[in-house]
Amino acid sequence: MATPLTEGVTLELERLRSSVDVGFATTRGDLALLLQRADQTDKCLGEHEDRIEALERTRWPLTSLAALTSCAALAITLWQALAR
Repeated sequence: MATPLTEGVTLELERLRSSVDVGFATTRGDLALLLQRADQTDKCLGEHEDRIEALERTRWPLTSLAALTSCAALAITLWQALAR
């Protein structure tokens, strides 16, 4: 035998359950979106790291070339100074 009070409580519990289910579904959707964005950020970060490594690999010969050029200029200057 159901009384009006228990029917009201049952109805409110159903509404509460529905609200909780909707809230969980929304939270799951938000978490899925955040995971997708984190994956995209990781991918972008990996691409940037690859590009930076490529730039660093091509950059190191420039310092060696500059050192060789300055040594050659010094040698030529000394040679000219000693020739006079």
